[in-house]
Amino acid sequence: MARRGLGRGYDALISDNRTDGTEADGSLVTLRLSEVEPNRKQARKRFDEQSLAELAGSIAAHGLLEPIVVRRKENGYYEIVAGERRWRAARMAGLNELPALVRELSDEEAALLSLIENLQRKDLNPVEEAKGYRDLIDGFDLTQEEAASKVGKSREAVANLLRLLKLPDAVLGLVESGALSYGHARALLPLAEQVSEKELLALAEKVSSAGYSVRQTEALVRTLRNGRTGRTPENPVQAEYYRRLERRVSERAGRKAAIRLAEDGSGKLSLAFASAGDLEELLKTLCGDGLFEDLSE
Repeated sequence: MARRGLGRGYDALISDNRTDGTEADGSLVTLRLSEVEPNRKQARKRFDEQSLAELAGSIAAHGLLEPIVVRRKENGYYEIVAGERRWRAARMAGLNELPALVRELSDEEAALLSLIENLQRKDLNPVEEAKGYRDLIDGFDLTQEEAASKVGKSREAVANLLRLLKLPDAVLGLVESGALSYGHARALLPLAEQVSEKELLALAEKVSSAGYSVRQTEALVRTLRNGRTGRTPENPVQAEYYRRLERRVSERAGRKAAIRLAEDGSGKLSLAFASAGDLEELLKTLCGDGLFEDLSE
């Protein structure tokens, strides 16, 4: 299925590596795009359409300057080990064939090289990168430090990315789509084991829609965890509601208000007063002027 015809320079390379019409390991060939299929286990799941269109335009004008890396499968097709983005752009540019470097690789070797190639790119989103590290560690029985070394990252950077996977899938979806940044996702992590997935998603969507900065998100999470209630809130949306209620009561009553919640959902409302006279005025407002009648009897 593989064919020659990439020009004299390429032909010279290929002729040195071919025997009996088959590809030797490392041979450079021309493949029809229909002969090539992507690696379904690779880290990258999303491809930016605008970026692909730009690359496709470049390929249409100048050709594909860097061959993709493939391995031959038992079904006769070629699986991409490195270069799926270039393959997609070549299809978009209308090419029927492209140069490819054929490697003889086992399933494990192909998966490892594909993961490392993708993880070394700078345009993976944080969730794709985190899942790639997880697959690298779990699939090849590596430590975080060993995985980090293979892709030229620090162990701390890998560990921080892996922590993202503690977030619910719905929240990770917001990160993948770009609605939440890596910094916002890290800020939400302390709540991952303290609130329900539904509550955390509601908070994440609020952070996204309100345009909170990472620092604002961190401050919100700290308040929700430690808050004025004296305990870690189980429901961050409810806790935010009570804080807003405190502010509104304080503004209308002209004095500081505080709501204290107990574990069973009950609680206390406290209103500050400045003097005995101020207390009387407050109580009259709450209970009516008749409160003090016959009080001395």
